[in-house]
Amino acid sequence: MKEKKPDQVVYNEESGRYEASLKPYSTNVGAPAITTPDTTAWKLRNIDQVNKQVGARYAELKLQYDALMEQFQYNQLVYDAQFNFEPLVGHTYHLYKKTDQQPFLSIISPQECNFEHLGSFRLNADKMWEQVEERRKEE
Repeated sequence: MKEKKPDQVVYNEESGRYEASLKPYSTNVGAPAITTPDTTAWKLRNIDQVNKQVGARYAELKLQYDALMEQFQYNQLVYDAQFNFEPLVGHTYHLYKKTDQQPFLSIISPQECNFEHLGSFRLNADKMWEQVEERRKEE
């Protein structure tokens, strides 16, 4: 019958040697206990910070998405409107609603006609319509 080695002694059966001095941790009974540090507070603090950071990033992306959807809707409105000319890049055009509620694009400014003005738009180099802010002349 084989002699059993004590638990506190590290014996490598493959090499037939005691390797206690090669281990990165203590192996005898008198060694301090190995305990894992309590990381709960650290985890909770960092989880809270990460959640706030992700929430802020989500809010930024939502604002960008909303702006993009608004731009998409304006582009769809202008491209679906009726016009009999080819719009030029960099020029401002005005969107109106006819009496039959059909939208149409025109070069005539809102001060020069009586149609319901829906907005003024400028065609940019990407062929996307940008809404132009109206500058009202106060008299």
